[in-house]
Amino acid sequence: MLSFETVIERAFTGLLCSEQDFELKVFVPNLRRVVDKYAIKYDPENPVPADDELADRVWAAAMEFLSETGVYCTDTERIIRFTNDEIEQALKGGPCGVVFGEGKDAKAMPRRLPEDKTPPWCSVGAGGSPVSSEWNLLNLVKAYAENSLGDSITTPSLTNVDGQIIVAGSPLALEGAIRTILLAREGLRRAGRPGMPIVNGVATGVRAQEHIAGHRFGIGKTDALEIGTIHEMKVDFDSLNKVAYSLAMGNLIFAENGVILGGLSGGPAGTAVVTAAYNPVDLLILRGAVQHPFPTHFDIGTTSTRDTIWARSLANQAVTRNSPVPVVNIGYAGAGPMTKMIFYEFTAWVIGAVVSGGSIEVGGSARGITLDYTSPMEPLFASEVAHAVAGMSRGEANGIVVALLEKYESQLHHPPTGQRYQECFDVSSGTPSKEFIELYRQVRREMTEQFGLKLQHASLYL
Repeated sequence: MLSFETVIERAFTGLLCSEQDFELKVFVPNLRRVVDKYAIKYDPENPVPADDELADRVWAAAMEFLSETGVYCTDTERIIRFTNDEIEQALKGGPCGVVFGEGKDAKAMPRRLPEDKTPPWCSVGAGGSPVSSEWNLLNLVKAYAENSLGDSITTPSLTNVDGQIIVAGSPLALEGAIRTILLAREGLRRAGRPGMPIVNGVATGVRAQEHIAGHRFGIGKTDALEIGTIHEMKVDFDSLNKVAYSLAMGNLIFAENGVILGGLSGGPAGTAVVTAAYNPVDLLILRGAVQHPFPTHFDIGTTSTRDTIWARSLANQAVTRNSPVPVVNIGYAGAGPMTKMIFYEFTAWVIGAVVSGGSIEVGGSARGITLDYTSPMEPLFASEVAHAVAGMSRGEANGIVVALLEKYESQLHHPPTGQRYQECFDVSSGTPSKEFIELYRQVRREMTEQFGLKLQHASLYL
């Protein structure tokens, strides 16, 4: 595979191009051409497609699109391009079976295929959702780690340091990043899982210096730093600096791609192609051990819409059939905690992702942006669902997802906000309210009786 130094050299020597020209004269026409050439068409009646030939066409379109388009470096205004041979060589040497975590919590990341019986990796937590206090963060992490089906932790992000609002790039942001890691480590210790890997690195940190500061206070070599691209097919020096630091320290990387459905990628067909194209980008540029995609609806801001579920499921199938790089899908729901709708949303996208060959990361309630609207119950439920559907056929999964969409699709533009963590959990003990436990049990019974899902009990208090 090309060295990282070669990638950086191309960021300084590639074709000079304005960002607008890259978007409108390179990215968009190239994508439209391959979508038409390979006849990629959205099928809303089947949000979980079961067409291997279609999945392979998406992969072929994605590889052609990537080799002709490249990745734009916003700081140098140049296009980093890769040949077909360079892409193929990177994929041949792609990571598989990388071990995350330490001691009894160490585990190899599985490569999964569509309809695979292999249990998916479950990264449980907040997905970087904001919390208002350090005590909430500590309690949440402890509860996430107590999920027996959880393989890794994704932490919340702090919004203040001793009452002062965190501003990216400021000393407060460095201090917030450091505290996040220290609190997360303490939460894992209290749960009896000190070696459980943290895979979103420093959730409070935005810029490279914040990631570096947080890393030095408790991110080990079997944890991961989460490093992302920019919409779409772009990268900047800040992300590249994070990669350079991680490579120097020997750290693992979760390579994040949040394709915007309805943005430059267009509709579901284009979104599926671009999501698949990011897989070798995550190897060549971000040096990821895992692809971490989350195609998101531009208007609703979730991954649980019918079209995003289709795009994610199809991209997963394209990638997992053709690349050794494992996929851990992150998802965001529109509804908040203590609502039935949030459980329906997570169940729908998790089923589509898992039966299409992916693993999951769950925790983004209320779009992952609303202060304190996150709880341990959603990732707990999602991990139970993920294990229950491993090995399920895509046809059966599609029927369940369609039925679930009928339950919540009409509410996506105005989802119920539910309750804040402080309202549905006892903050002092970190345990859910009786009402929340009963709601959880109701939805579990519904999933078992209506859809036949055999959910495992993954928590002591349920």
